[in-house]
Amino acid sequence: MGLKEQLMQDYKDAMKSADTLRKNTVNMVRAAIKQYEVDQRVTLDDDADIVKIIKKQVKMRADALEDFAKAGRDDMVEGYKKEIEILKTYLPEEMGEEEIRAKVQEIAEKLDIEASMKNMGKLMKSVMAELKDKADGSAVNKAVKEFLSGK
Repeated sequence: MGLKEQLMQDYKDAMKSADTLRKNTVNMVRAAIKQYEVDQRVTLDDDADIVKIIKKQVKMRADALEDFAKAGRDDMVEGYKKEIEILKTYLPEEMGEEEIRAKVQEIAEKLDIEASMKNMGKLMKSVMAELKDKADGSAVNKAVKEFLSGK
């Protein structure tokens, strides 16, 4: 079963169990996928494309979390945290910080890149090419900066 079918099945299950939050969250993702298909005039059957859309939705909610926290909207913060948890169940497991650091070290040694911030672009490009869908970009950026600054 593809991710698109899984979303539809989970939507039906959430409706049957009266889980409003899950139903609304899954429906929102399905709407984002449909909007992308209409805008691009394509039909998404590849799970990798759907994962990109889900990641974008997670990022949007994470960015909004900061704004809600600053504004003191604890009710919205809790709702968005729950939505992010639901969305992450559809994403592949991401690498941890230690794994990312090890990969950065490995790639830097392979490319013979010395620890200097002037090599940031070169190392970041190589690491992101290899870890594109396996790790969060901000975590990779942090690990690369730590490596280049000698920490």
